[in-house]
Order: sequence, then structure tokens, then C-alpha cells
Amino acid sequence: MGVSTSRPEPGIAVVTMDFPPVNALPVQGWYALADAVRAAGRDPGVRCVVLTAEGRGFNAGVDIKELQRDAATGGRQALLGANRGCAEAFSAVYECAVPVVAAVHGFCLGGGIGLAGNADAIVASDEAVFGLPELDRGALGAATHLARLVPQHLMRALYYTSRTATADELRAHGSVWRVVPRDRLGAAARELASEIARKDGSLLRLAKAALNGIDPVDVHRSYRFEQGFTFEANLSGVADRVRDTFGQEART
Repeated sequence: MGVSTSRPEPGIAVVTMDFPPVNALPVQGWYALADAVRAAGRDPGVRCVVLTAEGRGFNAGVDIKELQRDAATGGRQALLGANRGCAEAFSAVYECAVPVVAAVHGFCLGGGIGLAGNADAIVASDEAVFGLPELDRGALGAATHLARLVPQHLMRALYYTSRTATADELRAHGSVWRVVPRDRLGAAARELASEIARKDGSLLRLAKAALNGIDPVDVHRSYRFEQGFTFEANLSGVADRVRDTFGQEART
């Protein structure tokens, strides 16, 4: 359980999330993920990072129960920690010195969209779904990253309805490289990573910096702007009200 890093072959680091039962990361989990991705990118022997997960899905966002436990005692440290931790993890993927391939299976929700949306490429299983159920969970955020995966009007419709899009739909929009059966996901992600890792390591790092430099959207500023509204929703009490309703529905 937690975040681990492996080296299946030269030039490739695989960073794996494992937070049962649904990979909803606690505050420290986001920081651990950020540290692991940054460390892999700093390693001169690594030319590509594969970001993957164990269990039922790629990522279900933040640990809502952790937020609720803190709120029940009048605290907001978990909320602040989750905001900062998510920003750190998303930035680590985006700023990783080498390309990052996200290997997505099952559900990619909330914070999962922040991770996948900041990756350089995505390989997905045929049962993977992508979405932001934030409005159902008393939160806002990561529209910045969903907008990197689907066109603007579709992003807005998905955001307002909390619906999901399939891996095949995202592939049709050009944001998913390949869609494969679940049992082929790891191999397919490593195949793409291996092809990338065959390039000159120094040139790859320059290429990553160059592509980030010409990005039309400042993902850091855009996401932090969104997070301000998440905090406003919490201060007003509406976030707790919606989260409590979500918790009751989940138990029934």
C-alpha cells in the first residue's frame, strides 16, 4: 500500500499508486506521489516514467472520508493539505524532467484527471472511464486538466453533469494514444515508454522543457485559480452539505 517505484527495463521507471479500496489518496499520499515522480525524473538513467495503479481503478481523487473526519472536529487542515498535495502531484507529473505515460484502467476521476491530464501520453484499458464528479462531492477543480483531454464544450457538459467519457471517446478526440484490453495495459504502456526511452536522454529532457514552454495554458495558475473556488465552497458550508449527502448515498 502506498506509492512505489520499479525499473522493469533500462530507461523506464514505473511509479505505482496503491491505496485500497479505490485509490482515493489521503493528503500524504499526494505528497508521496509527487516525491516519487520528481525523483524518477531527476534520475539521469531514466528517460520515461510510467504512472500506473493497482486495484479497481487508476485514481478516485482525494480521500473524502479524511476531509469529513477533519471537518467534523471543525478543522480545515485536511482540506488545505489535499489542495496543496494535489497541486504538488499534478505539478510533479507536468514538470517531470522526462515524458510521463499514464497507464489508466477502471475509473480516472477527480484527481485522476489532474494526473492523466498533465501526463505526456495516455494508454488506457478498454473499460477505463474519465470524469470529474466534483459537483456531486462538494468540490471544484481539475477542469484545467479535463480541458486538455476533451474539447471545451464537452468538458463543460461533463463537468456540469458529473458524467464520464470512455477511453474510446477520448481516443477519438486524440488525447488517448492507445486503448487495449485490461490485461494488456501494462505491456502497452511500457511499449510506448520503451519507444520514447530509445531517444537520446539529454535531448528528451530538452524536448519536454520546450513543449511545456509553448503550452497555451499555464496549468499551474489555472488550477490554483480553480482551487480558490473550492475553498470558497468550503467556507460557505455548501461543500460540507454536498459531501454529507454524497456520504449518505454511498452508504445506502
